[in-house]
Amino acid sequence: MNLSRAVQMCVDLGAHMLSSLDQTPPNTMGETFDRMADAKVLDRQLADRMKKSVGFRNIAVHNYDDLDWAIVHAIASRHLADFRAFAAVIARSLDEV
Repeated sequence: MNLSRAVQMCVDLGAHMLSSLDQTPPNTMGETFDRMADAKVLDRQLADRMKKSVGFRNIAVHNYDDLDWAIVHAIASRHLADFRAFAAVIARSLDEV
């Protein structure tokens, strides 16, 4: 549940940042990260990884019974750095304001 919340929070922060940059609002959650990369706010690799996290979030929220716990474990043990990197981007942008 906390991983899905973390993904949702990143999407919300990203959409807010895009709005402050006068960018067109994304049509999907995953598009948030594509648009951030297009605006040079995120590097493309991080944007792609964050976009994949949206797929995980969708499965976790909508198909909880089909959740592969090995994937959850892999994300929690090997991919939390993506969330830290995203948070660092947001923090840097706040410092620039």
